Amino acid sequence: MAKPSEITLLFFALCISSCTSFTYGAADAKPSKYTVIGRVYCDTCCVEFETKISEPISGAVVQLECQNHANDASTFQSPEVSTSPTGEYKINVTGDHKDSDCDVNLVKSPREDCNEPTEAWRKVRVILTTQDGISGDIRYVNNLGFKKKEALPQCKQVLTEMGYYEIKDEFGREVAP
Repeated sequence: MAKPSEITLLFFALCISSCTSFTYGAADAKPSKYTVIGRVYCDTCCVEFETKISEPISGAVVQLECQNHANDASTFQSPEVSTSPTGEYKINVTGDHKDSDCDVNLVKSPREDCNEPTEAWRKVRVILTTQDGISGDIRYVNNLGFKKKEALPQCKQVLTEMGYYEIKDEFGREVAP
């Protein structure tokens, strides 16, 4: 008859083995597939964030790129994808990219009046691995934005309602007329 310490050791080994297989997957597991979902908007107030009068951009182009952490070599590049009439896009990705930094980048806007990428939201990071605690195959990312050449007249009221009383550029001029 087995001793309690042998049974405990066997049980512990079985648990570790099961956890390892669950975490890293079996050798015959299917390749990981992800869908990255996001949206592109026009920053109508030129403030580098969305407001209630920001507008979706239909036909904007984005692209997902992954680069290896260690040597910056490209590990994945999606085709360029256009946004829907609501400004939304979906990018399908196959493979686990645990050793890569993956970003969705703005490529271009079809709008002449709103085609300058915002500094803060010209690209957004996305995690494309299940080995970091994130489960599921859909990845929602922050929205990306282009800025209008000139702010809309109603921006001052919208920004005041949000608590931004005085918005000025680096020359001291009011940004929202």
